[in-house]
Amino acid sequence: MNTVAVLTCIGQDRPGLVNAISEAVAASGGNWLESKLEHLAGQFAGILLLRLPEQNIPALTAALQSLPGLSVTLARGTTEPEPPHEPLTLELLGHDRPGIVRDVTQALNRLGVNIEDFCSAIESAAFTGEEMFRATLKLRLPEHVPADEVRRVLEKLADEIMVDISTGLEV
Repeated sequence: MNTVAVLTCIGQDRPGLVNAISEAVAASGGNWLESKLEHLAGQFAGILLLRLPEQNIPALTAALQSLPGLSVTLARGTTEPEPPHEPLTLELLGHDRPGIVRDVTQALNRLGVNIEDFCSAIESAAFTGEEMFRATLKLRLPEHVPADEVRRVLEKLADEIMVDISTGLEV
């Protein structure tokens, strides 16, 4: 029986690493469904969603752990249908400073909002070259929390921490 699994891996980046991972997945009879792979501070970091025969998970884990310098974790996923939700996308831009992520995630946590995707980066502001923090979050709102309430809380927070925050229903 096939199962879905989430693979996380991190290690010193080098040419051929993604190929080595993909060869191990294919050799285990696995299908590479989704992934996010990044080069961060000289390290390779990846998250992959795989589908493979349940009985092949130990062999795949062993094959991946044998790759030099790569730390891996393989966790079985679930194929249960997700409950209905209202998706919301959050865009954030402000002068970089410690605590922005903490402040935003704290406000979302108080509302019971789940962060399903979080991408952030530091970029240079046009003309001044100042460091700006930019983030995009995809949120899952609980049934009892309307999007307008999330927007109200985030707009208040934006004034307090001096960042621009915009929200929109995901399409």
